[in-house]
Amino acid sequence: MFQASFAVKFMVNIIQFERDAVMARKGENIYKRKDGRWEGRYIAAYGADGKAKYAYVYARSYSEVKKKLSARKSGCIEKAANGSLNKKSFGSWCDEWIETKRQTVKASTFIRYRNMLDNHILPELGDVPITSISTALMSQFVQDGLANGRLDGKGGLSTKSMTDILVIAKDIFRYAQNSGVQTICNFKQIPMKRISHEMRVLSRLEEQRLISVLLNDMDRCKLGVYICLFTGLRIGELCALQWKNISFSEKTLKVEHTMQRLQVEDAHSEEKTRIIITEPKSCSSARVIPLPDFLLDILRPFAGAPNSFILSGERSEYIEPRTMQNRFKKYLREGQIREANFHSLRHTFATRCVELGFDVKTLSEILGHSSVKITLDRYVHSSMEQKMMHMEKLSCIA
Repeated sequence: MFQASFAVKFMVNIIQFERDAVMARKGENIYKRKDGRWEGRYIAAYGADGKAKYAYVYARSYSEVKKKLSARKSGCIEKAANGSLNKKSFGSWCDEWIETKRQTVKASTFIRYRNMLDNHILPELGDVPITSISTALMSQFVQDGLANGRLDGKGGLSTKSMTDILVIAKDIFRYAQNSGVQTICNFKQIPMKRISHEMRVLSRLEEQRLISVLLNDMDRCKLGVYICLFTGLRIGELCALQWKNISFSEKTLKVEHTMQRLQVEDAHSEEKTRIIITEPKSCSSARVIPLPDFLLDILRPFAGAPNSFILSGERSEYIEPRTMQNRFKKYLREGQIREANFHSLRHTFATRCVELGFDVKTLSEILGHSSVKITLDRYVHSSMEQKMMHMEKLSCIA
């Protein structure tokens, strides 16, 4: 009797346990069917009326159906997230992208990216969903930029500027794609006509006139121009140059820093720009340049304390690139030389070196280029005198 009563109670407890377990699984939208299989239900979508549309998964055990259900729910969440991502404006993606660049690129590069976004990309494409930007729309954006340029109507952009803008836009699209967005713009189908502009190079006569101006009552700023004319330094590298970078014993000039004037990000700041001294433009820009004796002789009378700037002779005062640009233009006027920008000194140096027989590899390293191709494509210019000299060689076979 006791054993029978105990068996009945045991069976009742088992049934109650299974009922409780099933009820708990019902709370998860998991049910055990009459045929013995387990069924899981989840919301697959919502109709136009806002009502939920359900889908089902099946398995022979509770744990198996729970696993399937979890996977399907995750897929729905991801699908909904992707739907939200696909509706995000291009401007929102631009904002996210530029923040990823803040810690990975130089301050000058970050500001250049931001200016291109603010001045050109966002005003035209910022409100458009990224998934709606087609190849045709991007092509029209390019053509409008080349024709009209900025929104203030100050002429069209150069092909170089437009190419730089396209590079940024393409990288933003890649960033969105990596987040799961399917875009329809094919950048390979957006043609850009390359227009190469001949860089201003001083003729031999102009170079001699400039040298005469610089040697006449030479001061530190004239010395700076003279250095660039015979080393190919960039203007920022010159302005950051200190006497510790010059070794009279080893006859070398070491490029370690560059100086730039950058925009201030704080809109409430009284100053709109600031001067910064940073590492050179690239790894290859940090270099050691051998100095000829005639240049060392010019430098010696001006030599100062190791930590003083060459252009100012002071430790805490410097001459910035904008000032040097203005001084250079003044020297050109004094020598009655046609207008040129400071960077033309670098091109003039490269051209003269080629004319004198420098091998391109040596010249490339002196200029601080990452490849010989850059030197050949951008900095080696054949002067009319050089062309004339080569043409005269034909006289031996005439």
